[in-house]
Amino acid sequence: MNDLARRSFLLHSAYGLGGLALASLSARAVEKWKGVVNPLHFKPRAKRVIHLCMAGGPSQFETLDYKPKLKELDGKPFPESFTKGQQLAQLQNTVLKARGPIFNFKKYGKSGQEISQAFPEIGSIADDIAIVRSMQTEQINHDPAHAFMNSGSIIKGRPSMGSWLLYGLGSESENLPGFIVITSSGRTGLQPVSARQWSAGVLPSRFQGIQFQAKGNAVHYIGNPEGVCQSTQRQVIDEVNRLNGMLAEDRLDPEIQTRISQYELAFRMQSSVPDLTDFSKETKETLELYGIKKPGDGSFASNCLMARRLAQRGVRFIQLYHRAWDHHGELEKGIKWASEDVDKPCAALVKDLKRLGMLDDTLVIWGGEFGRTPMGQGSGRDHHILSFSIWMAGGGIKGGVTYGETDELGYRPAVNAVQVRDLHATMLHLCGIDHQRLSVKFQGLDLKLTGVEPARVLKDILA
Repeated sequence: MNDLARRSFLLHSAYGLGGLALASLSARAVEKWKGVVNPLHFKPRAKRVIHLCMAGGPSQFETLDYKPKLKELDGKPFPESFTKGQQLAQLQNTVLKARGPIFNFKKYGKSGQEISQAFPEIGSIADDIAIVRSMQTEQINHDPAHAFMNSGSIIKGRPSMGSWLLYGLGSESENLPGFIVITSSGRTGLQPVSARQWSAGVLPSRFQGIQFQAKGNAVHYIGNPEGVCQSTQRQVIDEVNRLNGMLAEDRLDPEIQTRISQYELAFRMQSSVPDLTDFSKETKETLELYGIKKPGDGSFASNCLMARRLAQRGVRFIQLYHRAWDHHGELEKGIKWASEDVDKPCAALVKDLKRLGMLDDTLVIWGGEFGRTPMGQGSGRDHHILSFSIWMAGGGIKGGVTYGETDELGYRPAVNAVQVRDLHATMLHLCGIDHQRLSVKFQGLDLKLTGVEPARVLKDILA
């Protein structure tokens, strides 16, 4: 059969090869993606990851890294020996003066971890979290820094860590996407977050993050149009998939398989999403634990409870962005407002997961894309890439420990510097994946989340 005749046959035969392809593809579409890492490289400690993204770059000096020497130097010239030849964002070629921590710190829990008094609720889970005070990154502006934190690269087209995890492990949910993103906004410091941060990059698009709305309907147009019943909708999906099945027989294109699987997923989401977003079964005590005034109101608190509900339903990777941390000015007010938004919900999420027996296999990561300078910028702080702090909990993380430390003024790590690729390697390890063995071929390269430079697993913070 010549190519023209074959193409004509495929396009016009409702019950020929296209029909056979549909039967095969429909069966595979319903089947869950099991991931390319099968069997796992290690025994997994975490089944899922919840990434609490503090977009804008929270100041470590007002959150997790107390520097009394910096407080003594407040308002005085910052020593040039620290900054000479260093990259600064907006403070380049200006007179640099030290800015001491605005809030006092307190030792919390049996472990005595030092945490800002602006975050008493996070302080209440001090014995469940590991604080990393010696993080570094390579990008000093927000969007590329977010991209670097998510993908380990600023090159467009590189998969985000959520996409890598979904590609490697698959999802436990048949009725929801395996990688879901939700955003919320504070009252100040509203740094934009672009959709490329949850892109699948060079991986098939079925592995990209799906953004749910924080307010109103989580997914637009989730219901059928007026006059279209569920059985009619099912017929439409079947017919579209039949046509896609015919197309798949005609050419090799992984995106055709993606379309088939996504049509099926969208159909199942019509029944799963309304149940997901129905908070009426949550107790009054649970809503109060998170500090939720009105479920589904777009707040970070509501999103944290949604994250727990998504985790219960088998979603592999959940990202919550809270845009409230870009404090070039009015730092004291900005931190106070941002802490009011996130302090209670973050602690509640950890406590709730622990209460439900889910913290042991859920990895929670809290932090921004970079830190803030120990020098002042007006009434705020500038971007800083040489040191910042994060915390992690659950999923095989040792609680009540602090890893790494910065110099006396918090400018750079003095002990155990941690790179973003180390964080990625640790996350993958806890999920049962060797970061060196999870890769994808692209333009002759073996692309990896951790890149080509050596990355290490932070074994000292593993339980």
